[in-house]
Amino acid sequence: MTAETICVGTELLLGNIVNTNAVYLAKEYAKYGISSYSQTVVGDNAERIKTAVKDALGRADVVVVSGGLGPTQDDITKECVASIFDLPLKLDSASMTKIEAFFKKRGKAMSENNKRQAMIPEGAKILENGNGLAPGVIIELDKDLKPSDKDVSKCVILLPGPPEELRNVWENGAAPYLKARSGNVIESVMVKICGRAESEVAAILDDLIDSKGPVTVAPYAGTAEVHLRVTAGGEDEKAARKLIKPVVKEIKARLGDSVYTTGDKSLEAAVVELLLANSLTVTTVESCTGGLLAGRIINVPGVSEIYKAGYITYSNKAKRKLAGVSRKSLDKYGAVSSQVASEMAKGATTLYKADVAVAVSGNAGPEPSEGKPVGLVYIAVNVAGKVSVKEFNFSGDRAKIRDLSVSNALIMMRQCILEYYGRMTFGSADEK
Repeated sequence: MTAETICVGTELLLGNIVNTNAVYLAKEYAKYGISSYSQTVVGDNAERIKTAVKDALGRADVVVVSGGLGPTQDDITKECVASIFDLPLKLDSASMTKIEAFFKKRGKAMSENNKRQAMIPEGAKILENGNGLAPGVIIELDKDLKPSDKDVSKCVILLPGPPEELRNVWENGAAPYLKARSGNVIESVMVKICGRAESEVAAILDDLIDSKGPVTVAPYAGTAEVHLRVTAGGEDEKAARKLIKPVVKEIKARLGDSVYTTGDKSLEAAVVELLLANSLTVTTVESCTGGLLAGRIINVPGVSEIYKAGYITYSNKAKRKLAGVSRKSLDKYGAVSSQVASEMAKGATTLYKADVAVAVSGNAGPEPSEGKPVGLVYIAVNVAGKVSVKEFNFSGDRAKIRDLSVSNALIMMRQCILEYYGRMTFGSADEK
């Protein structure tokens, strides 16, 4: 099954809002084993919307259109799609009752134009919107692209534009509908990898990624991470997972400790799990990242058991007073140096009696400082007195450099703990 997304809204074309719906739907297609080869963004123009839908139907089995289901004059998606198939719009009483109840509960008068949200193409399936007033719509088509609920070959799914509404309608209506239509149960496992470049992972797993077999392996690059979605279909969940299991096992065998989870766990959660498993306390000392590293670690539930302290030592004075860095090292090597990063990690361990300390010092820009180029970052990790320091030369703007610094600090923490305490075995619920 193939799907194509059409996102409607002039505000998307103008860059006034970020198109998060397209990203969300692309991930959802992969989750359900649905192939997608094209995405389209079109403004609030009737002829262009119609053309986009017709073109997409020539390429895909399922056309998902988001946006344009609201009550205003520029919300014309339903009207445009209905006109393609000569379907009259009729008032749906259940949708109308919901809209009226919404305004009555708030003590507000309903505008006449709100009735537009209850107008549904004749014969279409209605998808309830649990987070808003505009229901989703499914128009089923036969092989000749004529509206029909028999011998269905293709379909057009209309979803509301607001992301929280789109997700609700998709998850509770559209996704179950497509899953039932596929005839098979689609299962996926996410394998998350850190410490290796996407190109390296692709080279190691080339035969698995390019395989034409019943199991697909789709790579996605993240910030200092690579994610692999391993997907298979079967007559039931057990059959699909039976196909997936040996492929995931092979990926682990080839990539070793670079695989930090085969579930939904985040990198920081994997690091915290490793700290907890070994009863290790941790302290962070940050300069250019300004507390971002501490924030990601503290976001993990249960971290209060082992997180001791976090310090932002942005100035040299703070590095001396809070992290025990010597004035001599600062004068001789500068704040952005392996020597200072190492002393920050050592000082944090000594001063705050932590088993693990991680320090970050670098220049995130926008200009060179003290002769150090933008993107030069040193990360030091101290595990039980053994200090490891790495130099990084990141590219990008200030925000990207800081994000890359945090992700690589977490990766280094994990690697250093594994080297000192031994390999972490997979044992949590999401990895069975």
